Amino acid sequence: MLRRRRVIVGSVSAALAGVAIVFASILWLLWQESITSETAYAGGLATSVGQKVDRIFFDTRKMLTDLNQLPVAHCSAEHLKAMQDAAISRPYIRGIGYWQAIKRICGVGLLPSEGLKPEHADRIYPSGVIAWWPSPQTSVGGVQLFLLRYGDHDVALDPRLLLDLGPRPNREAELWVDHLRMASAPWGMRLPPPDTLPIGVSLDSVHSRIISHFADNELLPVDVVAAEPVGDFLGRHSKMLGLAAGLGLLLAIAWIYLILRYSRHRLSLAMELRQALAAGSLEVKYQPVIELASGRCVGSEALARWNRENGEPVSPLVFIPIAEEAGLIQDLTLTVLKIAMDDVRRVRTEFPTVSVNVNLSPEDLRDERTGHALIQSLAASDLSAGAVKLEITERALINSDVSRALIRELRQRGHRVAIDDFGTGYSSLSYLQTFELDVLKIDKSFVDAIGTEAATSQVIVHVIEMAKALNLEIVAEGVETIEQVDWLVTHGVTFGQGFLFGKPLSIGDYVEFLRTQNRHAFAESRRES
Repeated sequence: MLRRRRVIVGSVSAALAGVAIVFASILWLLWQESITSETAYAGGLATSVGQKVDRIFFDTRKMLTDLNQLPVAHCSAEHLKAMQDAAISRPYIRGIGYWQAIKRICGVGLLPSEGLKPEHADRIYPSGVIAWWPSPQTSVGGVQLFLLRYGDHDVALDPRLLLDLGPRPNREAELWVDHLRMASAPWGMRLPPPDTLPIGVSLDSVHSRIISHFADNELLPVDVVAAEPVGDFLGRHSKMLGLAAGLGLLLAIAWIYLILRYSRHRLSLAMELRQALAAGSLEVKYQPVIELASGRCVGSEALARWNRENGEPVSPLVFIPIAEEAGLIQDLTLTVLKIAMDDVRRVRTEFPTVSVNVNLSPEDLRDERTGHALIQSLAASDLSAGAVKLEITERALINSDVSRALIRELRQRGHRVAIDDFGTGYSSLSYLQTFELDVLKIDKSFVDAIGTEAATSQVIVHVIEMAKALNLEIVAEGVETIEQVDWLVTHGVTFGQGFLFGKPLSIGDYVEFLRTQNRHAFAESRRES
């Protein structure tokens, strides 16, 4: 019941976490896509306004260029008509004048006849354009005008008419020229300065609006900042939001379905495993442990194997964690122990020196249940404690006080104790000094790195040297090549196991493996004699 509750709680937590992650991911992707789309739209708002302003400035300079090149007498009727036509066709122009040095000779528009004469120009650009910013010195009728001069003609622009936001309400924009706030629409409103904003689109969550920023420096340094309510943004993207919500709902349903199915599968596997343990239908296979220098088999590691009733094999990577979660791991250890005791008794009648290694879980070192079963199995099989070596993982050493006491007791009974898969857990070799151990098994990941440039290729050397310093017998796991054997022998590793020597074997195949080794050893001795 507790196991079922844990699985259900874990499944619900995983489902909720998965749904949250799915929706968060979809919202993030949606936001990115919307920003991209909005760059083309709201970014287009700032861009559209800014490009119109650019066109006004370029058109104004071309107009002044054309007036400078007009082939008529200055201030003649033809000249004045040309200036008047240019001003009438451009609603943002308030006056055009013809100058000789600092004196206005003639002009058209709403400016005084003597023109506007600020004390000095604000900017003189390499293009030849001279600019005077709006100020009290450029004020006419209470409107501060923007003055541009090119050649012998100047023009007064009404900055209020430079921004065109179109007919849609709730839009705002500001025009900045050469870092000077020139105009705004509506007039008098304020937006963040351009130097505080990135180019493109950003969200102003404080004011619930979308901000866009356009910048150009082709003729004059122009910046346009535009804004609109975030509601308008969401309205334009409502279709995308609806599709994303639907997709998110479908993905959430699919995720919950998979989680529930996975949970039922794990519960089903746990029930089947419990039944298999009760029926004694698990198998044990034996992976040979080889003396590397001689090639002689000195024993084997007992490994649990499980096939479901339909014949489907279940990987130990799957059923061992399930056994731990379901509280069946000690039952699994006892099942392997019982089978291995029966098998090793049979093997030792023919090969009296071989031993078997049995894996103990952290739970096996928390009470005496496994230890008592081990004593009973040895007595029933008429075997000595030396026939059974015990392997523990680094996780079993975390509860150090209890583990240390049980390991000491097991060794006092005559069992040799090995630390399995060293390097994959939590402990270090210096930590192992506080435990009474006999054997260190180097994890396959370190053996795989032999002869490579991987970082672990150097770690294994230090592991071997420190194990020697602690007087620990060394076994290399996962040996697959002759080159690895040569390297391990050269560095003083005594034993190894892996597919090079043999895969896990049934008891019958394991006995035949030992017999084959004996025949080869006998033939070799005859040749030498």
